[in-house]
Amino acid sequence: MYPKAEILFPFTVTRKLRHLRGEKWTELVDRVSQLPETDPDALAFILMMIRINNCLKCYSGSYKFMRGCEACSIQGVMQFKGEDEDLIELFEKTKEELEAYLAGEGPPPSGVLDLPE
Repeated sequence: MYPKAEILFPFTVTRKLRHLRGEKWTELVDRVSQLPETDPDALAFILMMIRINNCLKCYSGSYKFMRGCEACSIQGVMQFKGEDEDLIELFEKTKEELEAYLAGEGPPPSGVLDLPE
């Protein structure tokens, strides 16, 4: 009855986000989508998309859930308030946060899944 929806952003949707913005975004999606899902850059992209899509507030029966992860992700990227450079910067910041966590520099700060202000 419902399109395929998961709990958090599914990495398999990444390639479908390719043509939604400009050249820099396309380059990022092309690069990241070629990586294994467990690569730190892929994980940073997934975390960034979880933040953009607000996946933690999605639940069975919600409008977002009923539309499915692909439609939600497309809408999230298209409606992102900022330029491609802002999205790339958000990816880089998310990547730095993830690398610090993986390096054992403590647990992630509370609200780690929230979009930075």
